Amino acid sequence: MTRLDDAGEVVAESAAECDGPRAVVMTSREVPLGGVRAMAVFRALPQRELPLVGAWCFLDRFGPQRTRMRVEPHPHIGLQTVTWPFVGEVRHRDTVGSDVMVRRGALNLMTSGAGIAHSEYSHGDDAVDLDALQLWVALPESRRHGAPAFERHEDLPTLPLAAETGDDGEATVVLGRLGDVASPASVYTPIVGAELHIPAGATVRIPLEAAWEHALIAVDGDASVHVSPARIDGADTVALDDKRMLYLGTRRDHVRVASAAGARLFLIGGAPFEDEIVMWWNFVGRSHDEIVEARDAWEAHGERFGEVVGHGDERIPAPPLPKVRLTRRRRRL
Repeated sequence: MTRLDDAGEVVAESAAECDGPRAVVMTSREVPLGGVRAMAVFRALPQRELPLVGAWCFLDRFGPQRTRMRVEPHPHIGLQTVTWPFVGEVRHRDTVGSDVMVRRGALNLMTSGAGIAHSEYSHGDDAVDLDALQLWVALPESRRHGAPAFERHEDLPTLPLAAETGDDGEATVVLGRLGDVASPASVYTPIVGAELHIPAGATVRIPLEAAWEHALIAVDGDASVHVSPARIDGADTVALDDKRMLYLGTRRDHVRVASAAGARLFLIGGAPFEDEIVMWWNFVGRSHDEIVEARDAWEAHGERFGEVVGHGDERIPAPPLPKVRLTRRRRRL
């Protein structure tokens, strides 16, 4: 998905190390994608204080809503897009020749490398029910200048989540590794992305890699997350709803989640990323000049991004650059 809302850069005034456990609740902000799209999008990441969780640098939820999605061809550099639908179908087309329907249960992973472009249309000409997460993963130096690629995985592994009370839960490992289970999808940094199911009346234990940082995003249902050490306000549990993300920091080897009526969450995490990033529009880079070069290449209709299959001259133009130099995003948590 393209960022249509905000081409500016949010820069923290000072950096902080991710050096231990946290229990910080962050509210997703509503981002209006107006015009013919008229889509309600809630953005959990990036946050001003937290630009990345591991290599995850962007998390949008579009839905649940009834809408007609028409996102014309637009470019990406330096990232992977992870599309994880809950309801509805979206047609994905890109400049490496992919033309697929994005459906529930299948991971669609696009790796931009030095440059790719794609479009996203909901199925049919009328409004449909849609609900999905779209996430971006920042690519490390070793991969971000490489060739673009697209892959689809329909048979993803699952991991039982041991229950302390009630029935066991289950995790679908979408990207990376959770416990001793790994997704078949291509990754370039130590990372995890997993959908978690918590049965009604259960408290389950979710294994975490202690050296990594993690966050939990509520999708639906009720979830109470047991956090230790306790929060600054002294509470030892956090109630999550579908507009909030809980940042857990590092040095946790597990987290316990309880649900009265049943819940679905999404876990993101990974090793703290190797570098600070410059993120503007649909580009993830390391410098202002690199972003300018990519923008100019898109506006020039050059060979770097190619042509999206099935489209003519339709495309989303790049927004104007801000009147200041873009600088790297720094965490404050």
